[in-house]
Amino acid sequence: MPTMEPYRIKVVEPIPITTRAHRERALAAAGYNPFNLAGTDVTIDLLSDSGTGALSAEQQAAGLRGDETYAGARSYYRFHDAVQDLTGYPHAFPVHQGRAAERILFTALLKPGQVSVSNTHFDTTRANVEILGGTAVDLPCRAAEDLDDDAPFKGDIDLDALETILSGPRDVAFVLLTITNNGGGGQPVSMANIKAAGEIARRHGVPLFLDAARFAENAWLVTQREPGYENHTPRQVAQEAFRLADGCVASLKKDGIVHMGGLLAVRDPELAARCELLLIATEGFRTYGGLSGRDLEMLAQGLQEVTDPEYLRARADATAYVAELARAAGVDSVRPTGVHAVYLNAGRLLRHLPPSRFPGFALATELYLAGGIRCAELGSLYLGELDDEGELLKPAPYELVRLAIPRRVYTQSHLEYVGETLAEIAKDPERVPGYRLTHVPKLLRHFNCRLEPVV
Repeated sequence: MPTMEPYRIKVVEPIPITTRAHRERALAAAGYNPFNLAGTDVTIDLLSDSGTGALSAEQQAAGLRGDETYAGARSYYRFHDAVQDLTGYPHAFPVHQGRAAERILFTALLKPGQVSVSNTHFDTTRANVEILGGTAVDLPCRAAEDLDDDAPFKGDIDLDALETILSGPRDVAFVLLTITNNGGGGQPVSMANIKAAGEIARRHGVPLFLDAARFAENAWLVTQREPGYENHTPRQVAQEAFRLADGCVASLKKDGIVHMGGLLAVRDPELAARCELLLIATEGFRTYGGLSGRDLEMLAQGLQEVTDPEYLRARADATAYVAELARAAGVDSVRPTGVHAVYLNAGRLLRHLPPSRFPGFALATELYLAGGIRCAELGSLYLGELDDEGELLKPAPYELVRLAIPRRVYTQSHLEYVGETLAEIAKDPERVPGYRLTHVPKLLRHFNCRLEPVV
């Protein structure tokens, strides 16, 4: 049982309750791609935890104080003070979301032919590297290879591999540590690993940045799992993590607990000046970066609330509860469970489907058809190598389904409904069909592709 949520509900929103026949029609019209579904056709939406959280009363109140002055609004200074207190970086720019921060930073640093090194690049991060003519190289730690291993920090970067690539002939522009490691099963990165990676990078003259979208959740797991940090607060851990790096990019739609907003922050004044020019040309003036004063106020408040230990404890417990329900139903997930999502092992459940029939996607689709639950595949559709016709050339290492839990949105009964739906599917998994692609976009294909079932 999860612990009691440390909040009470003041405003409610109806959710759609649909029939299977309705869902079958909606999914067929969407080309069997959950990203193409209308929100009004979804009962429980676990597609993403980005920008999907519930605002607090204090955030709503802060939003009413938003100053919409074009340049130098007081809301910007409140945002800047909150970011500086948390990160210590002297140069901080608001942007409309994390991928904008990536685009600006990478444009300022990355030349065609250079390499970006990470524990794991997520989809838009990799795309921003490749659009600029760079190469994204992932160096996950060895423990990450075993989905059932309970190693506490499977999000770490492989330090030996990092030393090797920085010592070799490849031209590395920067190292980017994603905390927590979303593409690696939502696993945390240890403070020891961040410190060691920074020391290696600095010795080779390469800057280290954090993709800090889930900095507070990473900090919470550090306090629970890393010796020496058990008496630290999550905020103290987060502050130390930022100070070990040269800067950060962050989608604050996650651990800023807002619907829109992001951050680019750096130490180097020359880099900051280059980023500022790109920001003004593409996002907006440096003191608003594409956001309203209302957004900046709510972000400043959210950055305070997100490190509250009671909030983080309840969030971690809720995610662990979903994982327990799944395992009780006979559906394994990546161990140990992180905070923002449960990663179901679809390949193990749907053994009758080869990777070429996208078992992760098949389970995600069946969750929608069976219960109106929308979620995302992280398997061969997303990570595999395909030819121009959509045929699989090289499968992904694993076939996973991510159940991303929005912040402060769903109650225990909603989570139990997800578990009950999974249990029904697991009773007869062989009836779940595979899928083939009928439309294959060249970039970020999982967002816009279309498929059909293979009966």
